[in-house]
Amino acid sequence: MTQSRDLSVLIPFYNEAGNVLPLLDEIHGALAGIDYEIVCVNDCSADTTAAELEEARTAHPDRVIVRTHVVRAGKSAALMTGLREVNGRWTQLLDGDGQNDIADTKRLWAEIVAPGHTGRLGLIAGKRNSRNDSGFKWLQSRVANGVRRFMLRDDATDTGCGWKLMRTDAFRELPYFASMHRFLPALMKRAGWEVREERVNDRRRWHGSSKYGFLGRLGAGTGDLVGMFWLVRRGQPGIAAEWNDPRAPFYMKEAQPSEAKKSS
Repeated sequence: MTQSRDLSVLIPFYNEAGNVLPLLDEIHGALAGIDYEIVCVNDCSADTTAAELEEARTAHPDRVIVRTHVVRAGKSAALMTGLREVNGRWTQLLDGDGQNDIADTKRLWAEIVAPGHTGRLGLIAGKRNSRNDSGFKWLQSRVANGVRRFMLRDDATDTGCGWKLMRTDAFRELPYFASMHRFLPALMKRAGWEVREERVNDRRRWHGSSKYGFLGRLGAGTGDLVGMFWLVRRGQPGIAAEWNDPRAPFYMKEAQPSEAKKSS
């Protein structure tokens, strides 16, 4: 697919009434000067999210794309649905509750992406400056991050942060499964892309309540982590010399010790 824009902002929504219009208005204001679009995926919301998304699309039909699931499928599925629609060279993931700050996108775009020296950088992952969560939620996040880093060796310190800026082509290569959004740094590294963390702002949810409960997240997360432990140890992508892929020098360098060993 040919990318016709510089940046796509991809946002999954589920029952985010009251957050949609302020969030999209904030994005329009912050990204002035960048060739961008906003791709919104409504995961079968039961409130006024759909109506607010339609209002936002009508106001900016050249910038806003809306897709609606026929049945609820979850956040990772919503991201994959949106990924089929994005036209940007880079894709910015934001949550639909207003906690992520689009000003961080404008800042890091100017510092890292716009100069054009990204090399094999595939993912810029947000690391929250402060956590607007309860003490219990902060503790469970710390424990989960520690266990995940130990098993996957992904070096990520805040995978729960929804702010992630990714090279679109790299994002499209990743394998899909139901909770893959929780493991994006590990998946990117498995595919040979560089991952870096940057400090980003974390705000309080504007309206509504969190969709994630502790027990449900714990049960799903344990099974997913075991699957990821298996996956990251299985294979790497093939890179053709004719592709001018930025990962090629990295893989060639990694292969040299084993090739030298074979010839000795």
